[in-house]
Amino acid sequence: QDDLVESGGGSVQAGGSLRLSCAAHGVLFSLNNMGWYRQVPGQQRDLVAWVTNDGRPNYADSVKGRFTISRVNAGNSAYLYLEMDNLKPEDTAVYYCNTRPVWRDSWGQGTQVTVSS
Repeated sequence: QDDLVESGGGSVQAGGSLRLSCAAHGVLFSLNNMGWYRQVPGQQRDLVAWVTNDGRPNYADSVKGRFTISRVNAGNSAYLYLEMDNLKPEDTAVYYCNTRPVWRDSWGQGTQVTVSS
């Protein structure tokens, strides 16, 4: 059964750092590009960064130079990471992982990131 579990969020001050983790169990995730998305209440879920199956990273302009995405594939699972540095208040959101593009509209519980000024 496919499963997405995000962790690592927290509350930090502007300029601080956090490292998010995602355990994505299922061949759907191990074979596809994976991404980190974030959502603020009342707004759409936006793609922040994605990494190809062979490890090539890509970033939204808003996080380029501050965030680093990486992944490790293990069997039918993918482990996704997001190192977030120099955090800004506008990075406050719930962060989720999923394939990129989203092949199945089923999401984990997400992990909350709160950045105070």
